[in-house]
Amino acid sequence: MRPFELTAPDSVEAALSEQGTFLAGGTTLVDLMKLNVLTPQRVLDINELPLRGIDTSDGLRFGALERMNDIAHHPGVYPVISSALLQSASQQLRNMASIGGNLMQRTRCGYFRDVNTPCNKRKPGSGCSAITGDNRMHAILGTSDACVATHASDVAVALVALDAQITLASSTGTRTVKLDGFYRVPGETPEVENDLRPGELITEVFVPKLDWARHSTYVKVRDRQSYEFALCSAAVALDIQDGRIVDARVAAGGVATKPWRLAAVEDALRGEPATVRTFEQAASIAADGAKPLSANAFKPSLLKRTVVRALIEGSRA
Repeated sequence: MRPFELTAPDSVEAALSEQGTFLAGGTTLVDLMKLNVLTPQRVLDINELPLRGIDTSDGLRFGALERMNDIAHHPGVYPVISSALLQSASQQLRNMASIGGNLMQRTRCGYFRDVNTPCNKRKPGSGCSAITGDNRMHAILGTSDACVATHASDVAVALVALDAQITLASSTGTRTVKLDGFYRVPGETPEVENDLRPGELITEVFVPKLDWARHSTYVKVRDRQSYEFALCSAAVALDIQDGRIVDARVAAGGVATKPWRLAAVEDALRGEPATVRTFEQAASIAADGAKPLSANAFKPSLLKRTVVRALIEGSRA
């Protein structure tokens, strides 16, 4: 371990006035510090800040420091969110990890976490080892010649599907952004993963009210059932009336460099009968634009089948 200074600001204002790396549950930060991937000189423990609370009275509001397990089991939280959280990690980790920290977690790409290998995300300009290396788990959508790492969060996929927003605070004020627009594809700057500005802190997550999101699900395909990262996942919510799809929300994980909203699939579902044939036809375009790598050519097909499965389960929820 490298030496660092640890402080615990007692207010949001105090935290925003200091310079350092924020520590919430620590389930990602501590790992990366142990690997020397991240070497902050100053760490700000923000666990005593008043950024908690779950409000389901008008949409869903979560304080950024709310623990994943508490949100997952809270009455009124949409099934797609609860399911994504419960499939994310062990109960012990869910008891520690915060919702804000989960949304900010870094990729699980092995090359990013190995400081002895080139990685443009960790060291810009050094190269992407995954493109010609071990890339079975890597992205096929939203990639570039600089990076093919997937985004790790499960619940971010569900939140992007539901048009979630986050509130960001800084010493100059607050702003609200859609989570989908907050995340960035790598392009030529894979080290810039999101729209978080220097000195900003996530304070709240908001999901607009969507009554029919009670009929929703999260399907996660992984190599083992016990707390593994997704090879592919799909978050689905369906508004079905008289056997016909009035509206739909669909997003995918495990296959892209950010949580991937499947707007074209949603468009293909609206107005159609809620049948397996409709689901298969809509899912047939889920992987459009995909760029498989040497070891993950199975992912386009897997994505389509995962979306179909999620749509079937969502229609029965």
